[in-house]
Amino acid sequence: MPSFQISRTIVIHFLLLAAIVSAMVLGNWSGNVSAADRPNVILLMGDDHGWDETGYNGHPHLQTPILDQMAATGLRLDRFYAAHPTCSPTRGSVITGRHPNRYGTFTPNYSIRPEEIGVASLLKQASYHTAHFGKWHLGPVKASSPTNPGAFGFDEWLSHDNFFELNPWLSHNGGAPQQFQGESSELLVDRAIEYLQTVPSDEPFFLVIWYGSPHEPYSGLPKDLALYDELPSQYSDQMTRLTSNKTGLPVRRPLGDVLRERYAEITAMDRSIGTLRQWLAANQLRDNTMLWYCGDNGTSGDGIVTSPLRGQKSDLYDGGIRVPGLIEWPAKIRQPTTSQVPSVTTDILPTLCELAGVAVPQRPLDGISLVPLLDGKMKQRNQPICFWSFDHRRESQRDPYLPEEAQRGTTPLVKLMRGNATRNFVNFHHPKIEPQDFGGNRVILDDRFKLVVSADGSKQLFEMRTDPTETENVLADQPEIAQSLTDQLQTWQQSVLESLTGQDY
Repeated sequence: MPSFQISRTIVIHFLLLAAIVSAMVLGNWSGNVSAADRPNVILLMGDDHGWDETGYNGHPHLQTPILDQMAATGLRLDRFYAAHPTCSPTRGSVITGRHPNRYGTFTPNYSIRPEEIGVASLLKQASYHTAHFGKWHLGPVKASSPTNPGAFGFDEWLSHDNFFELNPWLSHNGGAPQQFQGESSELLVDRAIEYLQTVPSDEPFFLVIWYGSPHEPYSGLPKDLALYDELPSQYSDQMTRLTSNKTGLPVRRPLGDVLRERYAEITAMDRSIGTLRQWLAANQLRDNTMLWYCGDNGTSGDGIVTSPLRGQKSDLYDGGIRVPGLIEWPAKIRQPTTSQVPSVTTDILPTLCELAGVAVPQRPLDGISLVPLLDGKMKQRNQPICFWSFDHRRESQRDPYLPEEAQRGTTPLVKLMRGNATRNFVNFHHPKIEPQDFGGNRVILDDRFKLVVSADGSKQLFEMRTDPTETENVLADQPEIAQSLTDQLQTWQQSVLESLTGQDY
């Protein structure tokens, strides 16, 4: 009991500190956007949904009619990237507009830091109603957590610490987890619609719906599974490796069975987006509501069968970081458009802040506003995008950023993780910059070129306009470009490491 009281005191301290910091940094929102011009915003994110896994990108088996409609009528971001090749870090980038290494969210079991300023907190400055549904994965969602959705500006949340499947366990506003019955994607949208019915029709809303699909372990409704009963027999002859629902240990299953379940999840998720679009239209909200869909990283290895891209989830080649990117906003985007301008999940926060008339935080951001792209005025990106898989192996030797109790999850997982039935998180103080901190795989990408630096220091340079599959290394042919990108990347890494030490707070 005493240890719980100590932990609770520390948690309260962090929550108060975060509130003070937010008040100091944010100040008043700049009201240069009228209430009528502020769009409603719904961010949608698939879990492990890679660029190739849509009908509109030419997948030979998947049925995604709703995403295909959005691509045909809205803004198709054909070179949209997740900020990181794995889950939690990318989610942090959406919330903060900053690369996840700045606040120590290095991998899926690392939490965000309480002092970060979230996009929901910023939009509340412009009187937005805010809610989160589904996967959080930036810390526990329990009420006592300093990194739950509420701590980052969400008025309401029905969320899970990590991943879920059919009949998910979810926590409402940090309360005890409850089990809900139904297909998880449809369930999240149904609950989101229930929430929207409570929002006054003349006031803006900001919703985040982060699906649990199509992340493994896989499942599906019979009607969705039946769509993929006739997959090519060649898949049944192959075996793929994933983890057991019962033990969490590696198992091998026929690829055809795995794909059937994975594709069923994607189709159900797609259908739920259709339900949401229909409700918005029926309630005269669709015209001024921005729907922004993306994935959190590239396709996982057990789902790749046809991708033209090099690499997969966890890689910094495009197969690991390039994801579906779609924006639908009928009031603004009146003609279907496909953009080849590179964009990334860190761009979401500055874009939404500009649309809402809210000042961005006065600390280093890694994203840019895409409002000129929405207006049809952005033909190239003038700021490169950097990616970095930080070598975090030494971090566990450092002091924990939050007490263990604050980092312990509560929502039951659909499978064991390292023998645990819930997801527990970590984050560590990083008080000083050391030479070895600059290691790990990293990338810098501009409009034309992509420099890939491996952990061993070897480099590859690709001309992405003519070689999107990253097969021809032109490093020797473009030494000046390679050197310029190398210098820019190292300068960016220095800035990120300064943030990691806590200088921004």
